[in-house]
Amino acid sequence: MNSTIDKETFSMIKFDANGLVPAIVQDENGQVLMLAYMNEESLKKTLETGYTWFYSRSRQKLWQKGETSGNVQQVREINYDCDGDTLLIHVIQKGVACHTGTYSCFSGRRLGENDKALATIEQKPPENLAVVLYELYSVIKDRQRHPIEGSYTNYLFNKGHDKILKKVGEEAVETIIASKNLDKGDIIYEMGDLWYHCLVLLAYHGIQPEELFAELMSRRKGGSYHKFEGKTGERPQD
Repeated sequence: MNSTIDKETFSMIKFDANGLVPAIVQDENGQVLMLAYMNEESLKKTLETGYTWFYSRSRQKLWQKGETSGNVQQVREINYDCDGDTLLIHVIQKGVACHTGTYSCFSGRRLGENDKALATIEQKPPENLAVVLYELYSVIKDRQRHPIEGSYTNYLFNKGHDKILKKVGEEAVETIIASKNLDKGDIIYEMGDLWYHCLVLLAYHGIQPEELFAELMSRRKGGSYHKFEGKTGERPQD
């Protein structure tokens, strides 16, 4: 972010009677993460630091997103609307955005879900795999923090590490069998089970999905795995 801030920057923004402007936060994939409020001071700190700062109306003080959780938002750009009374902030989100543990503050909170008129609207499938995995991981972490009776995820956490490892192994074997049987439907189903249990294992160890993504991205850029050297640094013989 540009740390040079002049009066013209703020002249474009119409703060309300309380000196606030709503700020919609959106990730780099286009998903809306949250809405919060900024005053002139928090907007200035956001521009200076490159990380989101907001003004809490309930606590009447500035706060940085992720200051306690570590789920900070690195700002890529800030736009204002045609009236200058709303901000749109594009960020790189670390971890989850919502204090409840979901990736977005709008995750799983749809109005009119059972309304017949709304149900006729065509629902587009998720376009980004990372978002889907984050959403599922967020639900898993939410179950870990706030157990629900009858939850299978809580059953796994209650049984402990060995049970989770056993399920990962079982689902891996079932995926292999489905593949050997050349059954596309079973492959998708069993691999879905495998990925879910792998996410539970990540949550058990407190590992965020982006740490796994970073590892995969490092392989995409080349290195020892492209030379079939793996972790040992030696090329396997078979």
